[in-house]
Amino acid sequence: MGVFTVLTRCIVQPLSVVDDELVPKVGMTFTTLEDAGKFYRNYAKAAGFSTRVRCTNRKGNEIKNQLITCSRKGKWKSKISPTEKTNPTAGLNCPARIYIHTLKDVGAWIISKVVLDHSHPCCPSKAEMLKQHRELSMSIRRTIENNDEAGIRPSKTYQSFVAAAGDHRELNFIEKDVRNYITSEVQNVSEQEDGKEFGKYLNWNDFLVNFGLADNKWLSDLYEDRHIWVPIYLDHHFWAGMRSTQRSESMHSFFNKYITRNSSLIQFVKQYDNCLGSREQAERESDDADFHTVIPCATKSSIEAQFQDAYTHAKFREVQAQFRGKANCITRLKNSALGYSVYEVGEQVSSSIFDKFAVTYDSVAAEVKCQCLLFESRGILCRHALSVLSFEQVSQVSPRYILERWSKKVKRRHTHIKSSHDEPLMEPRSKRFDQLVFRSQNICEFASESEELTAILHRAYDNVMAEMEALKGKRKGTSSLSHEDANLESVNELQSPPRIRTRGRPKNRLGSKLEKQIANATKKKKMKFLSEINLFDAASAAHSSCSQYQGQVINYQFRVPAAGDNSLGV
Repeated sequence: MGVFTVLTRCIVQPLSVVDDELVPKVGMTFTTLEDAGKFYRNYAKAAGFSTRVRCTNRKGNEIKNQLITCSRKGKWKSKISPTEKTNPTAGLNCPARIYIHTLKDVGAWIISKVVLDHSHPCCPSKAEMLKQHRELSMSIRRTIENNDEAGIRPSKTYQSFVAAAGDHRELNFIEKDVRNYITSEVQNVSEQEDGKEFGKYLNWNDFLVNFGLADNKWLSDLYEDRHIWVPIYLDHHFWAGMRSTQRSESMHSFFNKYITRNSSLIQFVKQYDNCLGSREQAERESDDADFHTVIPCATKSSIEAQFQDAYTHAKFREVQAQFRGKANCITRLKNSALGYSVYEVGEQVSSSIFDKFAVTYDSVAAEVKCQCLLFESRGILCRHALSVLSFEQVSQVSPRYILERWSKKVKRRHTHIKSSHDEPLMEPRSKRFDQLVFRSQNICEFASESEELTAILHRAYDNVMAEMEALKGKRKGTSSLSHEDANLESVNELQSPPRIRTRGRPKNRLGSKLEKQIANATKKKKMKFLSEINLFDAASAAHSSCSQYQGQVINYQFRVPAAGDNSLGV
């Protein structure tokens, strides 16, 4: 019996047992090397580990023996220093292995050495998460390819597989495998085009010289005007945290969820209502969260509590990040006179690197200003200014530093305006159908609790259906539409714009009466000529057939068929 250690929920459990038929033993023979490897992989999946081919010895083009070990055999050392990045490693010098070699006389493969013990715990319940035991079948791969071509995201594709299977555990792959399969199909990047290689092109001067763009006027003007598009030159302007392209990018991202370039005018109007409805709903949910919940303060500062009481959750989280960063700042007074003080704030960005910022504080006007200009550009007091205020033992900031645009107490008037999407454009029959579906869902949910309730609902359905069919039979021959349905004015129908005749001469000239007569005569002659050709082909086919069986020649006399006569004249 094969014995191995099991790890469940990070707790080492007593030794568990694998089915004896799956455990490899010395002396087992296999027809091919692939069968032997597959047998060991099946055992590894049942035991809770994965395998890899460690060594293969050949004689010419023929394989003589092969060593298959646990995938945690050996020690892997990262080329990146642990101080920069710590990469996980799987190597633990695990001794588990099998040794297979060929039998010359028989032409089979035999296991000559087996080691079942591991230097690490194994977890059979998590074996399907190991890369070796995850696989994508042909049908799965085709579905992924088709969905990718249709523009369906990998996450949605994976969720469809989960819904079809019933649970994540029923699948032998994970979402990462779906993404990797799509990436492997489209990846076409050489090994040299890595981040370091790309970094060589970031130098402006080298970029111009290498690509022969030194005399390009547009690029020269772009560099000279960098003060109007590079963010670092715009810190003294208030942007509310927005980038130069964020307005258009965020708008495109928002509308792309509902509208595509192929959307018709009708679809645009309807989806635009959906866009407004989703945006208003998000604002209502945000206001509700601001009203009923509170984000706890990260520090004991009374200034943070002041922002907590005034700002919305989203903006207060940004303010909290500055309060947390204040712990890395060291404040030193450089000069002070008549209530006006100049401070030097050193921010520790690493173990030995400090960035210095000049901060001024006017105790009379209760004003603070930092060299980083974070408040001037984003409307948030920076960590350096907060450090100075803490040094000055200020308990409350001036109201000028609490912007009303981010206050959770502000009343947004547009949320109280009744818009078009509050009343959907639907005909009365559709409205009644939606109401019936909504009520039937509640009834079905209640009836599904037991067999007795389900039977009652079935009987009620049968009785109601019979009553409705009887009423429909009485009204047979009359319009089933009510006066409300037949009244077109009561239906707010949205139609595409009417097609109108464009100005100017049309593409094709109308032509005179004589030109039309000439064209018709030419057309008749052409049709007569084609008809004679078809008759000649048919006669030739008949002549060939008769010559084969009767050995005689048949002479055909052709005539122009009369109107409605498609027969062959003999």
